[in-house]
Amino acid sequence: MGYAVVLGEALVDLLDTERDGERVYRQAIGGGPLNVAVGVARLGGGAQFVGSLGDDVLGGRIRAFLSAVDVGVAGAVTVLAPTTLAVVTYAGPEPDFRFYGEPVSYGLLGPDDLDLAQLEGADVLYCGSIVLLQPRTLAAARRAWSLATGLRVFDPNVRPRLLDGPAALEGLREVVAEFAAGAHLVKLSAADAGLLYPGEPVEGVAAYLRELGAATVVVTLGAGAVVAAADADPVRVPAPKVDAIDATGAGDSVMAALIADLLVDGEPDSPAGWGERVAFALRVAGLVCESPGGATAMPTRADVERRFPS
Repeated sequence: MGYAVVLGEALVDLLDTERDGERVYRQAIGGGPLNVAVGVARLGGGAQFVGSLGDDVLGGRIRAFLSAVDVGVAGAVTVLAPTTLAVVTYAGPEPDFRFYGEPVSYGLLGPDDLDLAQLEGADVLYCGSIVLLQPRTLAAARRAWSLATGLRVFDPNVRPRLLDGPAALEGLREVVAEFAAGAHLVKLSAADAGLLYPGEPVEGVAAYLRELGAATVVVTLGAGAVVAAADADPVRVPAPKVDAIDATGAGDSVMAALIADLLVDGEPDSPAGWGERVAFALRVAGLVCESPGGATAMPTRADVERRFPS
């Protein structure tokens, strides 16, 4: 088994919660790509995190956490900036994110910071999420994308609060099209699809991204199901019933599970094969939703088997 390079952001989430009758914020290491890297490692895959970390105590904690869960950090650079914070509030189990910190510590990785040998040796390259809104790191992601010799996977992971008007949305839409055109796998949520392509059904969005060049498109539909499009006939894969308390990291865990299986067996040779992969990924996500936090809730394969026996 080889390894996946996960290029994106790492930050600290401040999770709104209640303790002893008072509102408090619980600190949790997060960031969508970081969650993906941790999820891959927890599921038995090799993962290397590539991104920029703040030069403060919180940045040090992120680096130490990644090392402790067997995610490689050789490609993580320390930058002169405080670690970006995301304040997370909830409407039911669904999180809402607001970001604080300038300059954003996660957006300072540049093209010259990349380890070219690491990229060329990776079996899977993941790019995506809010780093694509930062010009310096977008340039790094483009260079990594062009150098990758393995499978390329992409997740836009849109955060509407970071988009400053219609021009920013149109710019992001162009970036999504650019990366989707060269992707073996694109994963996005129904919320992402609705923001990027208003009024289009998710099956139509999946078909459009495949027309651009994406080999397979997976669209998560929250607690209900996933649409998987590996050919002209997309299928809906139902999600298991769970007692969700926190959906933070659920979509990231779907991506992590798909990457972990790509590392083991490569791309499925049929739409049915993708259906089996997605069904497992949904079990992983269901288990994540039953625990608070994102990265710390990522399960092992044994955890998934215990919760959802075959």
